[in-house]
Amino acid sequence: MTYRPLADEIRPTTLDEVVGQKHILGEDGLLRRIIESGSIPNLIFYGPSGTGKTTVANIIAKRIDRPLHRLNATTASISDIKEIIADIGTMLAPDGVVLYLDEIQYFNKKQQQSLLEFMENGKITLIASTTENPYFYVYNAVLSRSSVFEFKPLEGADVVPAVLRGLRIMEDRSGEPLRWEDGVAEHIAQACGGDVRKAMNAVELLTSAAKRTGEGRWISLEDARMAAQRSAMRYDREGDDHYDILSALQKSIRGSDPDAACHYLARLLAAGDLVSACRRLMVIACEDVGLAYPQIIPIVKACVDAADMLGLPEARIPLGDAAVLMATAPKSNSGHVALDKALADVKAGRTGDYPRHLQNRHADSAGMEREQGYLYPHDFPGHWVDQQYLPDALVGTRYYEYAENKTEQAAKRYWEEIKKKR
Repeated sequence: MTYRPLADEIRPTTLDEVVGQKHILGEDGLLRRIIESGSIPNLIFYGPSGTGKTTVANIIAKRIDRPLHRLNATTASISDIKEIIADIGTMLAPDGVVLYLDEIQYFNKKQQQSLLEFMENGKITLIASTTENPYFYVYNAVLSRSSVFEFKPLEGADVVPAVLRGLRIMEDRSGEPLRWEDGVAEHIAQACGGDVRKAMNAVELLTSAAKRTGEGRWISLEDARMAAQRSAMRYDREGDDHYDILSALQKSIRGSDPDAACHYLARLLAAGDLVSACRRLMVIACEDVGLAYPQIIPIVKACVDAADMLGLPEARIPLGDAAVLMATAPKSNSGHVALDKALADVKAGRTGDYPRHLQNRHADSAGMEREQGYLYPHDFPGHWVDQQYLPDALVGTRYYEYAENKTEQAAKRYWEEIKKKR
């Protein structure tokens, strides 16, 4: 008997059997209505692995009664597409074909362009899938001829029925009674990270290793934990997940939520991405805490250096300190906002020459700078003297505004007092 993966055997054959995706496949979902109409446009499915993209493509091909050809862009070439096109109009595919192109982001521009002619005349109904944002990775001409639908990660509760069904199928295959401890199905569903394929792989592994008892075979919760550990991690250092986790970490610290900060930092470290975690924490120290707590920068630098010296798993200790300290610290972005305003002026050409008394003039005689009219602030009370520093064209321009935190307000009061006396 030929082995058939459980994930393939359990694959739904109708839209009602598809797990999750109610936002597009529910009773009034747009994609469901399109499929039921029988008039299928070119489609791009975007979302994580194991969320039903291939399954829905199979259902569409059956609905419009066209042959389904599958290609994976990581291994396919233009010649593979030409072979499929050669069948169009023959007895093999008199009305055209459905081409399911998985991981389309791995096709280069020329390969994607080769699809355009046949997408235009309707001989190929293209259903492309990608785990990356199609607006970044799919050629514009293909994108403009397609409708994009996002497949969202599944919740644990969505996957439980599929896990239970998989367990029953494996029981039928073996011909022996199969029992499992309370919580096994729920744990597999939760630990799979919204990927039904991963859940089915875990079910197959657990049932093949199930302990034999006098009443059949038995799956313990501890075995389920062992089989499913780390399977919930979805992380690609070159993909959207990488930038999404970094963004979530920074926004959580900026929003002063230490619990969320620890969660996203943990996801980075569990994936082994120590370098990205350290770099982003340094950015946050400067950008989001900044002048409200200036000492944060050397403190976080020390934590990062310690983490680099220790390596994982011990690196989590100083990095956890840094994340929680920054999440609970006062916040200010006044410094980099001021610089961004200045950069905008420079890029727009608002510069002007340096004031004469600020220029560096080399001369044989001593004291040349004083002759230029430069006033040395350290010679004056409070180490300050009123003189022009900005170019003439920018006199009066204000880039920096003191933020409403204790540190910057103290500096503001200090300088207001000094300048008032002068």
